[in-house]
Amino acid sequence: MLAIFQKAFAHPPEELNSPASNFSGKTPKLPGETLSDFLSRHGDSAFSMNFADSAVLAYASPAGSLRQRLFCGLDGIYCIFLGRLNNLCTLNRQYGLTGKNSNEAMFVIEAYRTLRDRGPYPADQVLKGLDGSFAFVVYDSQSSSVFSALSSDGGESLYWGISGDGSVVMSDDLQIIKQGCAKSFAPFPTGCMFHSEKGLKSFEHPTNEMKAMPRIDSEGVLCGANFKVDACSKINGIPRRGSEANWAL
Repeated sequence: MLAIFQKAFAHPPEELNSPASNFSGKTPKLPGETLSDFLSRHGDSAFSMNFADSAVLAYASPAGSLRQRLFCGLDGIYCIFLGRLNNLCTLNRQYGLTGKNSNEAMFVIEAYRTLRDRGPYPADQVLKGLDGSFAFVVYDSQSSSVFSALSSDGGESLYWGISGDGSVVMSDDLQIIKQGCAKSFAPFPTGCMFHSEKGLKSFEHPTNEMKAMPRIDSEGVLCGANFKVDACSKINGIPRRGSEANWAL
């Protein structure tokens, strides 16, 4: 999978952008070049969707792989989902989806829409209720919002980085990220979620702040930072509940 979001609304962490990309001999590519690399790499099994200058989503069918890869869209909300949820049936009942043909990607869209429009739970509480290995990226074309998350068990991989024009790039394909972002990339932190307005946050430890740690590659060059929960810091303020804590804000 590949997702590219324009920097004006995605607002990725500044620490992802490594100064070494400017003098490493291999500069980050523009989004169109990275998309072409992805489509070429996967041939006829891949397709892409462009949303004007705001976003690009690309997906490749998992032919011959036991790892589940899903892509769904509904009412202007799109989701690329990697992995499986062991409690999908229970979640469908909880969100009133019983009787519908709902896979994991469709469930995430429905849950996102519920939280965007009604906000009954904070996002971290919802994500902690997902039992399984997963990584997903949601793009809400109505609000130009991005929401992504990665489970804490290490069963799925997700990487993110900064392209040549400052856009944020997300993919489970490490080679695509390396080629497209040069030194400005890092693994997406496990047990965490990212929203284009609220930034990066741990859904396992929602009251702790995230800390950017310098990351040195095998060549001894400073790359995009690793992000970890700072156990010594707490987010100030009383956690909000209701519509002001939902995924879309």
